[in-house]
Amino acid sequence: MLSRIPSKARGGKAKLEDVTRLLDELKADLSAKKLAPKRRKSLLEELKVHGRAVESADPIFTKHGLETLCHYAFDEADAQVSQEALRCIANALLLEPKTRQIVVDLGYAPNAADKLKSEDIDDEFLLSRVLFLMTYDTNADYDALVQTNQLAEHINLAMARHAKRYSKSTRRASQMHTSPMDLMALSETLKLLFNITHFYPDLAEHFSKSIPHIFKILYRRKIPNPPLQAPVNYLINALINLDLEDKKGQQLKFLGMNAVFPKIDAKCNAEHLINILDNAIVAYSERELDDTIAPVLTLIRRVYEIAPDSVKRYMEWLLLPTDEERTRPLGQSDTLSARLLRLSTSAMTPSLRGSISSMMFELSGKDASKFVQNVGYGFASGFLLSNNIQMPENAMEAHATAETDGIPVNPITGQRLDAEEPSREEPMTEEEKEREAERLFVLFERLKATGVVDVQNPVEEAYRSGRIQELPDDS
Repeated sequence: MLSRIPSKARGGKAKLEDVTRLLDELKADLSAKKLAPKRRKSLLEELKVHGRAVESADPIFTKHGLETLCHYAFDEADAQVSQEALRCIANALLLEPKTRQIVVDLGYAPNAADKLKSEDIDDEFLLSRVLFLMTYDTNADYDALVQTNQLAEHINLAMARHAKRYSKSTRRASQMHTSPMDLMALSETLKLLFNITHFYPDLAEHFSKSIPHIFKILYRRKIPNPPLQAPVNYLINALINLDLEDKKGQQLKFLGMNAVFPKIDAKCNAEHLINILDNAIVAYSERELDDTIAPVLTLIRRVYEIAPDSVKRYMEWLLLPTDEERTRPLGQSDTLSARLLRLSTSAMTPSLRGSISSMMFELSGKDASKFVQNVGYGFASGFLLSNNIQMPENAMEAHATAETDGIPVNPITGQRLDAEEPSREEPMTEEEKEREAERLFVLFERLKATGVVDVQNPVEEAYRSGRIQELPDDS
């Protein structure tokens, strides 16, 4: 296991001398071949402890030090010796970014990709971590690693092995889960998959075989608390960049269907993602939510975009306000849609606001009138204005006369008119109405002067159209 915890070994000059001695002994044995595997492992274990902190461990992070370690990691027949060397390398790549390019320059990236075919869980964890770290700050040729060294195929096979643990016969055990190392290896492989498809999007099609395995693990795992802890967050991230639509026909070729919408239950994956979203909104604070649930929303939007009509209707029913919610102003109940609407206007979630509103707009068929009808003008107006989406002139009127079970709905709040409490405030006087109109006129003129949006002042428009008449002074 990798760690940033300072080494408990000797420090300063003594530590440096120990590191130098250990590397010298290991390097000498590359040609002498006199040390027993147990001794090599012992030396590497001691070196690993020293390598948990950069201070006074400089020889580990040099070209010669890393070359020695790579020989033991990739050329050593003994699995335990190889894994100890890999742990030293993985620590070095984590703690000292310059070492990543050194390992690439030494030509060991293909060795790591080749070795990932190993079914050993420790190998998977360590090699995925090394290859993941080399996606940063290096010129490693991942296209060649995929095309020549079968890196994508090795990752796909690893995902298949993990998914096999979630077959129906072992489902109960999988929900309680397996060993921590299994989870750590799964997480590292998913992180590697995400980075490759993020930095090299043209390679995404090579990972299509992993899509059903990732969804299988995600669907059959019990939603943890909090919901977006590892490996759930990594499972979701890994799916975002993959060819979910199956544009390349890979899923059809290998599975005979699109794995996102399995024939046995086309809506199951979409429903599970929405359940994760629902649990996450309850489990995390608003400050945490701003970053935490963004990938879930992105994935739900991607799934909705490519979903068959029956799944789209089901997702809309789960995510948009229902008729039952309209006994109160929208956003005031305890449903998922209400919580999403509140977050869409929360000052604590600046990044999330736009994503939620965009999702609601997409769930409304990207139709401004339908969007207002679904969420109310109060929640819709900010999004439409900031995205320069023109509001149809009849949108407010259409929504005002829209009916739920034969009852008109308030276009601003989305509440049924018969459920609204009668106003207890005194009606505005003519002077108050005139002052309010003047205030609105000034606000719209200021907004228009910013140049951010091209907005028509409604007071000015009403005056020009004859809907406002100037009264004599004695009125």
